[in-house]
Amino acid sequence: MTEKPTCGLVLLAAGASTRMGRPKQLLPVHGKPLLRHVVESALAEPVSPVIVVLGANAMEIAPCLDGLPVQIVTNTGWTEGMGSSLRRGMEELSQIAPATKNVIIALADQPDILTGHITKLIETQRATGRPIVASECQGVRSPPALFTAKHFPSLLALHGDSGARAILQKHAGEVGTVPLPASRDLDTPSDYTDYLSQKTSS
Repeated sequence: MTEKPTCGLVLLAAGASTRMGRPKQLLPVHGKPLLRHVVESALAEPVSPVIVVLGANAMEIAPCLDGLPVQIVTNTGWTEGMGSSLRRGMEELSQIAPATKNVIIALADQPDILTGHITKLIETQRATGRPIVASECQGVRSPPALFTAKHFPSLLALHGDSGARAILQKHAGEVGTVPLPASRDLDTPSDYTDYLSQKTSS
């Protein structure tokens, strides 16, 4: 009998993409919208439920996830910052899956997260007992990151633009890590152009 996932996933996709100039959640990546690509990758991992937090342009973006087994929530206060979106996702998790022991916090604009990486975060937590396990690229710890229930109150208390990285820094001594070969956020048109160029040449 397959063990049920005890780890949920909250994917933050509420930003307005002001530097990109258009909703980056809908940028074509691998023949599909970026957000759908990232969500499909997450769904291949042993996580449940998968909660996607939308905000700006939510009505335009939501249809790209049609047919996927995810819980979509809208953060009406997305202008407050990433902390409010993370808090909204955690509130939804506590309501629909109150027995969840761990949560992965991930970002919608990271297309380089390979299948299996989130599984490694979960396995590392089980092996080490660390209450936080973060991705690490070139010495920088960042999402996707796993938090055990010990830190759920801190995630629920976030506000403004303070996101998961603030907790990683505050509790640095508790953090285990999993190497992430590449980590790039698609924030600007040049980021996107560079990403497409590298994918074409690889």
